[in-house]
Amino acid sequence: MSRPATGDQFDDDDYPAYTVGNAAEMLGTTPAFLRALGEARLIEPLRSEGGHRRYSRYQLRIAARARELVDEGTQIEAACRIIILEDQLEEAKRINEELRTADPPD
Repeated sequence: MSRPATGDQFDDDDYPAYTVGNAAEMLGTTPAFLRALGEARLIEPLRSEGGHRRYSRYQLRIAARARELVDEGTQIEAACRIIILEDQLEEAKRINEELRTADPPD
């Protein structure tokens, strides 16, 4: 039996709120596309108690970026690698900014 959603879950970008059908419809793609992203290890959906794939808003944003790249002609494996590298670059920039703005040691 599933738990009722709480207010915190509605605000949680990582809460797996969307079924594969919902996610595919929102992205204008197919469930097979989402499964391919999972096989490429770009996104790994959580599973409901019944074993069904469930996606978060964060995962849907990643999938939307992948779809954008694929629609531009990029192979799905290359699109996944590009997204991973983009994410790593953003994380490195964030860490660099934190280090630059940190108080210097005495």
